[in-house]
Amino acid sequence: MNLNDSGRIKFAIPSKGRLMEPTIDLLKKSGFKFRAQGRNLYATCTNYDIVFIFIRADDIPVLVDSGVVDLGITGSDLIQERMADVDHLLHLGYGQCRLCVAVKDEWKEESLESLTGINIATSFPVMTTEYFKKQDVNVNCIEMNGSVEIMIALNLAQAIVDIVETGDSLRDNNLKVFKEIGLYETTLIASKKIAGDERVTRIKRRIEGVLVANHYSMLEYNIHESRLKEAEKITPGFESPTVSRLDEKEWLAVKVMVKKSEVVQVMDRLEALGATAIIETEIMNCRL
Repeated sequence: MNLNDSGRIKFAIPSKGRLMEPTIDLLKKSGFKFRAQGRNLYATCTNYDIVFIFIRADDIPVLVDSGVVDLGITGSDLIQERMADVDHLLHLGYGQCRLCVAVKDEWKEESLESLTGINIATSFPVMTTEYFKKQDVNVNCIEMNGSVEIMIALNLAQAIVDIVETGDSLRDNNLKVFKEIGLYETTLIASKKIAGDERVTRIKRRIEGVLVANHYSMLEYNIHESRLKEAEKITPGFESPTVSRLDEKEWLAVKVMVKKSEVVQVMDRLEALGATAIIETEIMNCRL
């Protein structure tokens, strides 16, 4: 297949690492059918005008910026580090991480000025340089790829700037977070050349539907009509609940979307109000 002549949307997704599996899972839940196998460099979507191209996550921002590919999913930290001029379509809610300055556990100083003049190893030289410049602290930034913790162990650097998820890697190397630079997550981006394309809008809406569904459950319950207004205050829904009459006189059935994080508390309050047959149902996809 010649990717340049296909006429399909070229959609870059991570070829490996922590973002690959959740990205593929999200796209398949969004209704895009494709096979991601082994070392394949691309996969053609069988039910939409897309070819998915598997690329290193840190290369995706540059390729989308240049228009070589149309869409991409990658970390917002990588977009900022590569200074990519792209359209940010959606934050995807996974791959959350922090960019942090880390030092040895025994480092006693607390001020950023205590780092003046030291060597700092990082895979994020642009963001690191910009951060310390804004803080008016002069450091020697050493650009590295791969594990940067080893630089402190070898006494070649006194601090690092790196992505922190759980903090386990820092603890394993007797390091601690000294300062937090920023928070980042996985993001859907588009080339400015194609951002207004109707197909891109539809792709965004499909993905958005799954993301919204991930945060809501459908709650159904029965309530006496005299308590409906009180119940609606507990479960106002996205716009308003769906209410229908039961065969039993003066009783109503209510169906409403509720945030997953609030479902248990809402069920407690409804039960205390006199609601019965309270059922939670998972929402797989939706359009609001």
